[in-house]
Parts: sequence; structure tokens; C-alpha cells
Amino acid sequence: MRSMVSKRQKPLTPAVLHILLALSAGERHGYGIMKQVEVDSGGKVAMGPGTLYGSLNRMMEAGLIRESAKRIDPQMDDERRVYYKVTAAGRRSLAAELDRYREVLTVADTLGPDLAHGH
Repeated sequence: MRSMVSKRQKPLTPAVLHILLALSAGERHGYGIMKQVEVDSGGKVAMGPGTLYGSLNRMMEAGLIRESAKRIDPQMDDERRVYYKVTAAGRRSLAAELDRYREVLTVADTLGPDLAHGH
């Protein structure tokens, strides 16, 4: 059973997916996003500044995220940082992508334990 959203919407790039996941729990600044992606992926994904800020700009243009107010991160320094937050469109895109992954996993599970577990 496929959702209508996942059929129409193009898959998200891995960078965009990780950024949306990092922002889904709340607003973060760029460095905070990079650190959260690293934590979320168990250290398997290390996103550099070029990938991060290029993705953030494209995501803002697409309406998936928006800038929030500049403010000081009390755990870092006294420099004001731009924070980003997910928009309603970004939440819908993330939900559609996660549905797509669930569908793929359902198919993989029907193929047997050897394939589903990489053996």
C-alpha cells in the first residue's frame, strides 16, 4: 500500500534527510545540526560545512526550512548564531521520506532473512 505523497514527491538526498531529522526535534544552528547528524548516525555521517550550508540554502529555497531568530548558544560562545527550523512542508517531506523507507523495508522483509540482513 503506497501513500499518495511518496509517489509524487522526489526522494530526499541523504544530506537533506539527515538535516530534517536533526531539526525535527527543535531549532538548531549550523554547527548544532552537524553535531546532531553525527550523533544520529552513530558517527557514520560526518557532514562538512560546504555540504551543510549548500543544503540549508537549497532547503530554504524549497520551503523545507526557514531561518529563525539569531541568538546566542549558551553552550558555545557569545557569538550570535542563525538558527533553522523545519516548516510544515519540511515535516510533510520528512514524513513522506520515512514512509518510503518503511515501504522498502517491508519489501526487503518479504525477501527472506539472508537478504534483509546482508548475508
